Parts: sequence; structure tokens; C-alpha cells
Amino acid sequence: MTTTQTYPNQAGSAAPATTNPVLRVPPATPAAAAAYFAASLAFHADVSDVAAAFKAHREQGAELGFQLVDSRSTPSWDQAHVPGAVHLPTALIPEQAERLLDKNVPVVTYCWGPGCNGGTRSALALAELGFQVKEMLGGIEYWIREGFEVETWQGSQQRVEADPLTAPTDSDDCGC
Repeated sequence: MTTTQTYPNQAGSAAPATTNPVLRVPPATPAAAAAYFAASLAFHADVSDVAAAFKAHREQGAELGFQLVDSRSTPSWDQAHVPGAVHLPTALIPEQAERLLDKNVPVVTYCWGPGCNGGTRSALALAELGFQVKEMLGGIEYWIREGFEVETWQGSQQRVEADPLTAPTDSDDCGC
């Protein structure tokens, strides 16, 4: 069932209403939405979930269960990367992936951030080689914005305070 929603104009007057831009295209059925979002979770990992897995691995010896791949250039990697990530620039995946990564362990890729599709391109290249793969949403940008530690080319590890507009500052759990 498709319905057209309207809302008052900006002045709030009784002048003709306009079509609600959010509902211009109606929402999917609940079944279609469930299928889409389930599929999305099969393709994406959250920065906080990746960090929690690394923390449990480090502190409790829990199985990490995946390989994290930074697909950026060498100068970008040197600037800052996630400690424990494997450096494998997208262009080198065809010639180096099978030597650096275990095909029996899922791979999670990342690049710069939401405005960059390098993580997506590297995930595609790895999938085409037969790897199970997910992309880390937000890339290194949101890793840093959420206050997780990074490593530089010098091996030093740095951490900045979480951006209170993008991550919880009073808990390790965002509640989602």
C-alpha cells in the first residue's frame, strides 16, 4: 500500500502542503527490510565491534576470528593504522593477498573513512580471489574519532579522546 504523506510548509501556515521528502519513496515491507539489513550486516563490521574483538583477543586470549586489512597506501599506513592490521594496498591484492592472508579466516577491510570507497574496492578484490570478507564501516577516520589507539610508522601507539559527537565517552558500550 502506497500513501502520500504531506507536511505543512515552513511557515506552518495552512498553505498547500508539500510531499514529505523522506516518504517520497515509501519504506520497504518489513520482510524486505529484514532481508536487506541482515545482508548489510553480513557485509559490514562496525568500528566498535572490531575494537571490542581486538580487546578481547589481547586481554582474554579470545579467538580474533578475522584478519584486519588496511588497504591504503604506504604513506597513509605510516601516518597511522590500526594496531594488528595487515598492510595490503588495494592495488597489490592480486599479487600479495594469498601470501599475506589465510583464506580460511574472514577478512575485514578498511580505508580512510565514509567518504572513501577504498575499503569496498579492496573487499571486492579479495572476494574475487575467494576470501570471505567484510568492510569496516567508518574506516580509520571513525576508528580515531571513537578514541581507539593507532600505531604510526615509528611503532608508537597513540590515542586521542573520543569525539563526543560520534562515540560514547562514558562507556565502552554504545548501546546498539
